[in-house]
Amino acid sequence: MTVTGLATALLAAICVKAAGAAVSVDLGETDELLANPGIGWETFGQFADEDPNLAGLPSGVAYFRFYWRELEPVEGRIDFARLDGLLAHARKAGQTFAFRVMCAGTGGNYLEVPQWLKDGGCRGFEYTYGGDDEGAPGAKHWVPDMTDDRFLKAHVRLIRELGKRYDGNPTLDHVDVGTIGLWAEWHMSGTKVAMPPAKVQRGIVEAWAAAFPKTPVIAQIGSEESMRLAHTLTLGWRADCLGDFGGFDAHWNHMENAYPQEIAATGAADLWKAAPVAFETCWDMRKWKESGWDIRRIFDFALDQHASVINNKSAPIPEGTRPEVERAIRKLGYRLVLRRIGHAEGMIRGRMTWFDLSFENVGVAPPYRNWYPAVRIDDGEGHSAVFRARESVRGWLPGDHAVTIEAPISQTIKVGAYTVYAGIVDGTTGKPVLRLANKGREPDGWYRVSAIQRY
Repeated sequence: MTVTGLATALLAAICVKAAGAAVSVDLGETDELLANPGIGWETFGQFADEDPNLAGLPSGVAYFRFYWRELEPVEGRIDFARLDGLLAHARKAGQTFAFRVMCAGTGGNYLEVPQWLKDGGCRGFEYTYGGDDEGAPGAKHWVPDMTDDRFLKAHVRLIRELGKRYDGNPTLDHVDVGTIGLWAEWHMSGTKVAMPPAKVQRGIVEAWAAAFPKTPVIAQIGSEESMRLAHTLTLGWRADCLGDFGGFDAHWNHMENAYPQEIAATGAADLWKAAPVAFETCWDMRKWKESGWDIRRIFDFALDQHASVINNKSAPIPEGTRPEVERAIRKLGYRLVLRRIGHAEGMIRGRMTWFDLSFENVGVAPPYRNWYPAVRIDDGEGHSAVFRARESVRGWLPGDHAVTIEAPISQTIKVGAYTVYAGIVDGTTGKPVLRLANKGREPDGWYRVSAIQRY
């Protein structure tokens, strides 16, 4: 087609879509810190409405860990009431909820699995952890032999039951592949207990992924067996020692000698495009400052890996470091800006009109849920209609994204002037679910953008 022919075709298309002259609105951007589902500064073991160390920072995710004995103290009776209550509290606090299940630890308990599992004859291993240089003994602990069928049958049942109840719950943000190792971090360092065989490790990973096909699942980057499955099972990944530049060993650290190598060896560099990346601070930020580590460099590493969340264990933020925290929050995960909306000046009864929306994701990762761009027209007298795009924002990588929303104008919508609002809505409720990085947000979550006339 010639340039003249292309221009003619485009003009014809515009005329078909328009009822009157076209309206184009460029919207104002804000640098406000946003609390959105699945991104930002995680709270740990508590919620945004009860964490004093947030000190006004927004938090989109509340992260909890449970030992198996806490969730199923009686065989076959999972404490769903506790989990249901935590999900409800997350919704009230304006957060989503993430969790991990663990089977071994180093605290004051001999068992971190249910007593009934050991009493039922499951094999296991004792280990001693702790002690001091003066000869004081450490505490004794017990971890199940994960090759024992009694363990596998009971634990996989737990995983399946959790999935049956919670997979796809809109408040459930993501699930850690836990289970194995101290604190479910896929190592038994300092215990002299061997890790389970590779086949067992893979089976646990597959059980978690199978139980939660609708909810994002993430695995420990240091777990070779987990990461080998990450591509086929669409797993994200987590790392539990963000910031370590020599806290364990003067000649080795996670930031230079572990994470870059593990990411390269497991092919994890592109997993963020389909599933989230999560970081937990090593110790917490106070250790970073005390050690003189470069805090901007640490956060930039997480952003370079396209992280969605950072968990500082709900610890205090050291004096003088808040600007770096805020800078990171503005980039973590997705951050959607509505750059422009275009539509006709008027709508004709019984005809189709269109709304063209241009967005930019200025964050470092995509949204991982099916939320939808939408417009609402409202005459201010109780007459309104919502129209949503066919395409969701799931998988919107950093950069520009354009959608066209088709709006069939009902015969019953009365003649008059309508205000046009835009937003990102839940596919079921049709209500706004995300904050855009734009000015003009209304109390109900919509953004006032323009006006349109119904003829």
